[in-house]
Amino acid sequence: MQAIRIPYWRLSGFYLFYFATLGSFLPFWSLFLEATGFNPVEIGELSALLVGTKIIAPNLWGWIADHTGRSMRIIRIASLAAACLFVGFLMDNSYLWFAWVTVAFSFFWNAALPQFEAVTLFHLRQQSHRYSQIRLWGSVGFIVAVVGIGRLLESYDIASLPYVIIALLVSIWLISLLTPEAAIMPHGDDQVGIFGIIGRSEVLAFFCVYLLLQLAHGPYYVFFSIYLHDFQYSTSIIGFLWALGVIAEICLFLVMRRLLKLFSLRQILLASILLSVGRWLLIAWKADHLALLLFAQLLHAATFGAAHVVAIHLVHDYFGSRHQGKGQALYSSLSFGLGGMLGSLYSGYLWESYGPQVVYSLAALASSIAFIFAAIWIGRARKQEKAAII
Repeated sequence: MQAIRIPYWRLSGFYLFYFATLGSFLPFWSLFLEATGFNPVEIGELSALLVGTKIIAPNLWGWIADHTGRSMRIIRIASLAAACLFVGFLMDNSYLWFAWVTVAFSFFWNAALPQFEAVTLFHLRQQSHRYSQIRLWGSVGFIVAVVGIGRLLESYDIASLPYVIIALLVSIWLISLLTPEAAIMPHGDDQVGIFGIIGRSEVLAFFCVYLLLQLAHGPYYVFFSIYLHDFQYSTSIIGFLWALGVIAEICLFLVMRRLLKLFSLRQILLASILLSVGRWLLIAWKADHLALLLFAQLLHAATFGAAHVVAIHLVHDYFGSRHQGKGQALYSSLSFGLGGMLGSLYSGYLWESYGPQVVYSLAALASSIAFIFAAIWIGRARKQEKAAII
């Protein structure tokens, strides 16, 4: 039997440029918005719009992908449109204009990654354990971006940030042109419909858990850089702290295959959620202690890295080949989309009136509730899950 050739470097290259763009965006976009003249409530609302389109866009594109088997074509169109629309941020600086451009840009930007996750898993087929080895290049791109741009902004005005992001968005489109379409059958033999899958208690609990986890990440993604800036940390240190979290994530990806052999998905997920509670409490109350802040950033390996890998495997397992695009889209829209939007909104509205400590403590509370959902419903009836991954 002929071995299946996996386009490793092209798949990895997409993750590299995609998360380099995210590394240019997440730590510094709120600083750019602040420098442009927006207040915390407006920053929170614009950030909510950015992730809010994930509620609709991935599901629309996922449905099209599953019915056409043309995921890469969708990714190419979405990547090009995102790059073109982002140029709009250079044309005006009014709140209403930024809001419209944010919605238009993010509608296409948020379409690409869930479909690419499905493409990657279809390329890997029976080698899904190699997902972490490919995805880690996204973390590498993120680190290079946050460290490089952190230093760049020490010498240049933050107004240069959109130009860097545009160049990276164009790079995503170019690498997508080189990535082959996966051999995806638009209709498989699966007998269970999409609503039958979603209606299972374990799947509903899965979506609730990941919605809460991303809600908890809201103040981190939107206000972490501003929070550190208020403590007089330089942009270089801020960039390093963001990078440190992703370095820890890379280390996790390198050993993830071994962890999946030793522990079940349920055990990894529960441990990740517990560590996330501790991380948000450390950021809330010990941000003036650099050593504790460094430790909190190391926990990103668990709070995002391990939790995300578990999610990708669970979605792959829950939704099968016929509904994989829709499954990845639902995961993205309900967690990163709805959860991220709610996290952005509550942190924006409460940031000035109640303070960062309360906002991050609420993030710890959301993670605690997620732990209860996961402990009760996820994985108890699935003793075979570890063997299925390995």
